[in-house]
Amino acid sequence: MTARTPSDRPSEPTLPTTSVPAPAAGAGKKPARRKRPQDSGAAAPPPREDPGGRTEAVRAAPALDDTDRERLLNGSHHDPHALLGAHPVADGVLFRTLRPYARGVTVVTGKPAARKSAGGAAVRVGLHDDGDGFFSGILRLETAGAVEAAVPEYTLLVRYSDTTEPLDELEVQDPYRFLPALGELDLHLIGEGRHEELWRALGARTMTHQGVAGTRFTVWAPNARGVRISGDFNYWDGTALPMRSLGSTGVWELFVPGIGEGALYKFDITRPDGSHTLRADPMARRTEVPPATASVVTESHHVWRDEQWLKHRADRPVHEAPFSVYEVHLASWRPGLTYRQLAAQLPAYVRDLGFTHVELMPVAEHPFGGSWGYQVTGFYAPTSRMGTPDDFRYLVDALHRAGIGVIVDWVPAHFPKDDWALAQFDGRPLYEHGDPRRAEHPDWGTLEFDYGRTEVRNFLVANAVYWCEEFHVDGLRVDAVASMLYLDYSREEGQWTPNERGGRENLDAVAFLQEMNATVYRRCPGVVTIAEESTAWNGVTRATHHVGPDGFGGLGFGLKWNMGWMHDSLDYVSKEPVHRKYHHGEMTFSMVYAYSENYVLPISHDEVVHGKRALVSKMPGDWWQQRANERAYLGFMWAHPGKQLLFMGQEFAQGAEWSEGHGPDWWVLDPSYEAEADHRGVRDLVRDLNKVYAATPALWERDTVPEGFAWVDGDAADDNVFAFLRFDADGSPLLAVSHFSPVVRQRYRLGVPEEFAAWTEILNTDAARYGGSDVLNAEPLKPEPVAAHGRPESIQLTLPPLATVWLRPV
Repeated sequence: MTARTPSDRPSEPTLPTTSVPAPAAGAGKKPARRKRPQDSGAAAPPPREDPGGRTEAVRAAPALDDTDRERLLNGSHHDPHALLGAHPVADGVLFRTLRPYARGVTVVTGKPAARKSAGGAAVRVGLHDDGDGFFSGILRLETAGAVEAAVPEYTLLVRYSDTTEPLDELEVQDPYRFLPALGELDLHLIGEGRHEELWRALGARTMTHQGVAGTRFTVWAPNARGVRISGDFNYWDGTALPMRSLGSTGVWELFVPGIGEGALYKFDITRPDGSHTLRADPMARRTEVPPATASVVTESHHVWRDEQWLKHRADRPVHEAPFSVYEVHLASWRPGLTYRQLAAQLPAYVRDLGFTHVELMPVAEHPFGGSWGYQVTGFYAPTSRMGTPDDFRYLVDALHRAGIGVIVDWVPAHFPKDDWALAQFDGRPLYEHGDPRRAEHPDWGTLEFDYGRTEVRNFLVANAVYWCEEFHVDGLRVDAVASMLYLDYSREEGQWTPNERGGRENLDAVAFLQEMNATVYRRCPGVVTIAEESTAWNGVTRATHHVGPDGFGGLGFGLKWNMGWMHDSLDYVSKEPVHRKYHHGEMTFSMVYAYSENYVLPISHDEVVHGKRALVSKMPGDWWQQRANERAYLGFMWAHPGKQLLFMGQEFAQGAEWSEGHGPDWWVLDPSYEAEADHRGVRDLVRDLNKVYAATPALWERDTVPEGFAWVDGDAADDNVFAFLRFDADGSPLLAVSHFSPVVRQRYRLGVPEEFAAWTEILNTDAARYGGSDVLNAEPLKPEPVAAHGRPESIQLTLPPLATVWLRPV
C-alpha cells in the first residue's frame, strides 16, 4: 500500500487560532522564505498604534550564532527554548521567534483578556526581520532597582502579507514562553522503564498549561539530533516547531498553544547522520484512516455505563468459571459496519448464542488489512477503519451491558518495517534489537522488539495496561508467544547465538512477559491474559514467583491455547470413520497433559484459512455426514476439560474458508436458501451447547484439576467411542459420550457411579432440530448391577450415528 505523503494533504489552514499559522499566500503554495538581511541592524517595521495601549521602541538583538541559527533551521537543535521566546537581559527583555514565511512579527504584552478590559493597556513592539524567518528585538522595560526586567506575558501578531491591515495579522501564543509540561516524576519513571501509564506522559495530550489551552507533544527519540512537529496546522513544515530535549531520558517535548483535538501531526526527526525522517507518533491514540498514516490529537469523552460488569468481573477466577469464546474479525463480521453499528448487532447475536466472551482479532492500527491486524503500527490506537477510539469504547460498553466479556488479540512479538512507523525510528535501531540476527523475524518479514531495553519493555507493558484500563477490555490474547521465547525460533544453525546460560531461551522476552502479566493482574482485577504458545514451554500459566525445575519462574498467564489438542483432534475427525480406530490416541492424548497448564481449546481463524478448509469441510463423507461430524466434534469439545473458542462462521457450518474480504457466508442462513435449515440446525446446537454448559458447573468448575475428570472408556477404538465423566466441586457428575462412527449402536454399556438412581439425556447432537437423525435416549436410563469399566453398575444406552450425547443423574 502507498501511504499518503504530506504533499498530498489539504492545503487550507485548519486551525486559524493555532500558534503556528499557515501562510496566507495562497492555497498549497508557500511564499519564499526571506533571507537574512546583510545589515544585522535592519530597522524593525514601525509598530501600529493600539488605542488601548502604547508603542515602545525596540532595539536590535545580538545576532544569533551562525551554528545555532543553522541548527534551528535544519532541525538539529536540542534546546530551542534557550534561543527562542522571551529572555530577560540587562536592560530589558529579548524576544526572538522563528516564523518562516512571515512578513512581520509584533510582540504584544499583557494578557489578552486584560487588554480588552477598561483599564487594560498593551505594549506593542515590532520585531526586527533577521531573515530566514527569524524576528528579534529587545524591549526596554523600567523595573525599579532590578538588574534584569521580568518577562511579561505576551502574544505575537504574525503577518504573512505585505499589508499592515489588522485583518492580515494573526494573534498567537508563543510556544517558547512555556515551561516543560512534563513532570520530573514522569521523566524519572520513563528513564527507569517503570511508567505504567506511559500513554499519559508520551504522545499528544491536550491540556491547559500556564493558563493556556493547547497540546503537549512528547516523543522518545534518544538518538535524534533534533525533533520538530509537523502537521496540518503548519503545512507539514516543522521548521517553526523544534522540540526540546529533556535531559538524558531521550524524551523531546513541546507545548503548542492553540492545537486541539482532530489535528493531524507527525514528528520530523533529524537522524544522527543529519538526514530527516517523518514519523507517526508511536504513542498516538488515534490515527488517520489507512492508507493515510498521520497521527491524530484526541481525547476521550465516552461516559462508561458498565459499572455492574466491572464490579463483578473478578468475582470468580476465570479458570473456575464458564468461558466460551466467539472469535471475531470485526472488519469482516458484517463488512462495512462501524464500531457503533457493530454495537447494535454483535452483542445481541453473541448473547443469543450464549457465548460468555468475544475475542477480537487485533484492533490496534495496522496499515495492511490483509494482515488481519497482526502487523501493528499503532499500538495505542484502535484502527480508525471503523470509527474513533470512543466509538470502540462504545462497542466494548455495549458488549459488557449485554453480559459479554471482551478479549483482544495483542501482538507484542513483532512490528512491520514501514519507514513512517517504528523501524529505526530515530535513525538507529530503537524498538528493534541492535543485532540484526535478533531484530529480523524470519517468518513474517517484520522486526522483533528489543525486550532487553527498559524503555521498549515499558512501551509494551504500559500498552497492555492501556487496553485494559482505557478500553475496559477483559483479557489479552497474546499472539505468537513461542516466537518470542526462543532465540532459535525459525532460525538455522549459525543464525542465532545462545543466551548467557548457553541455552536457546530468550531471557529478555521471558522477563518481559513475566513483568507484563504481573503488572496487568495487579492493576486490573478480573482481567485474564491468554498465551498462544505452541511449544511445551514449562509454566506458561504458572505464577511468576513459582520457579520450575528448569530454573525459570512461571510466565504468569491465566490461560494457554491448547494447540496440541487442536491439531490432534482435527487430524482425527478429518479421517474416514473406518480409519479412525488407528488414530484413536490422538483424541485421548490430550488428557496426558491436560492439567499441566490452564487451557483453552481453540478452533480459531488460523484453522479455516489458507487451504485448511472450514471446519465442516474438513469432515469426511457426504453433506449430512459432514454436518453430523461437526456436531459430534463440537459436543466433544464443549465437554472436554478446558475452555472453548470458536471462530465466526463455524457456528453455522459455513462450508467455505473465511476471507477478510467478505466475512462469514451469512447468506446460507437466508430462509430462501434451500439448505438454510442445515446451517441453522448447527447454530441451534451451538446455542444449546452454550446454554447447557453455562448451567452445568461440572463442565467448567474443575477444568484445571484432575479431580474434575474421569475416563469411563478411553480405549474403545474399534467403536470410535470416547466416554468420560466431568465433576463439579460438589462431586456431581456429567457423562459425555462421543461416537464417531456412522452407525447406530444399541444397548451400548457404560459403567457409571453407583449412587444415582437414573441418568437422563440433556443434550444429543443427533436431535432432529439440529439436522440429525433423531436417535435419542428419550427415557431415563436406570443403572443395572452389571460391572463395566471398573464400576459395579452400568447403564445401556443407544449411541446415535456420528453424535455426542450428554447425560446427568436424576
